Amino acid sequence: MSGVPERTDALIIGGGVIGAAVAGQLAAAGVGTVLLERGALGSGASGTTAGVLRTYFPGNDLISGMAVRSLMAYHEFGARTGTDIGLRQTGFLVLFTEEHQVADFRRTHAAQRAAGVRVELVTATEAARLNPLVDPRTVLAAAWSPDAYACDPAAIVRGYAGAAQRAGALLHTDTPVTGIDPDGRVHTPAGSIRADTIVCAAGPWAGAVAAMAEVSLPVTTYPVELLLTAAPAEIPTLPMTLHPSGLRIRGWDDRILVGMGRPEPGEARAGWLDRVTRRLASTFPALAGNPLEPGWSGDLDVSPDGMAFLGRDPARPVVYAAGFSGQGLCQAPAAAELVRALVLGERPWTDPAPFTTDRCRAHTAG
Repeated sequence: MSGVPERTDALIIGGGVIGAAVAGQLAAAGVGTVLLERGALGSGASGTTAGVLRTYFPGNDLISGMAVRSLMAYHEFGARTGTDIGLRQTGFLVLFTEEHQVADFRRTHAAQRAAGVRVELVTATEAARLNPLVDPRTVLAAAWSPDAYACDPAAIVRGYAGAAQRAGALLHTDTPVTGIDPDGRVHTPAGSIRADTIVCAAGPWAGAVAAMAEVSLPVTTYPVELLLTAAPAEIPTLPMTLHPSGLRIRGWDDRILVGMGRPEPGEARAGWLDRVTRRLASTFPALAGNPLEPGWSGDLDVSPDGMAFLGRDPARPVVYAAGFSGQGLCQAPAAAELVRALVLGERPWTDPAPFTTDRCRAHTAG
């Protein structure tokens, strides 16, 4: 653990994809930038991902707009950073089993299209063509978005980190924050550093870090686990597919990656696994009887409404970027642009007001 400098213009706390992207944006803009990460880069929520970049987020065109802008940046990622992130188009399929789900899609379709999302309603037969594991008798219709890509999340973090360092940013790993003073002095085991602006991008630890600076950031942690199972030999590459139950699958090399939330309160992991197994068999009969093996697990940073918090605290020198609820990979480039604008006082590319913590206070007051 090397010593930290005495001061910096901007201090980023958190070395996941959000923190690394912010570091790249600020350093490229000529801002003196230091990043502190309590462990290794990308070892938090960024390591708990299905590795898919998508633009369609049902029910929230604001998130979709962030993802559309981010995907454009990812297509240029290799040219800008020299890092191959392994983009491979897979598509995203959302299954509908109830009429109200179809009605909700039709009601929100125009807003999604206005946000730049390419998505259309397809029949059950077409859904089964797009994903041969789907039994068309069990679904009414589906939403299909071709703009979803498998990627290498670790490579994205490395690419951003490398670009930030080449632009002059200092990155300190294995350097947890132990305290924050009101004047912007941040304490670590490697020394203390004063910052004009602190950027809280600490993922699952964002709420605790913000609290050190006396900033209220209503972010909680959500444990998730992803599983692996065998893929039928005759099945080609699968799109990411989401069932209304929360079950989601995607092709993962020659296997299938499976996720479905977490155990419910009081539910043992064995009970959750049994529930996932039964749901997998009923939704995708070709996978019935397949054993599920552990993939990887971790914690996500979650906001009350599933949308990230991006804003500047009115009373403290703190900008926050957290609560991405498992969607940070899809939004990192656009989110980093917003943070840069907040730090530099620039005109942002979109109105940041809907992303601030004010929405939670307004909801509470109402």
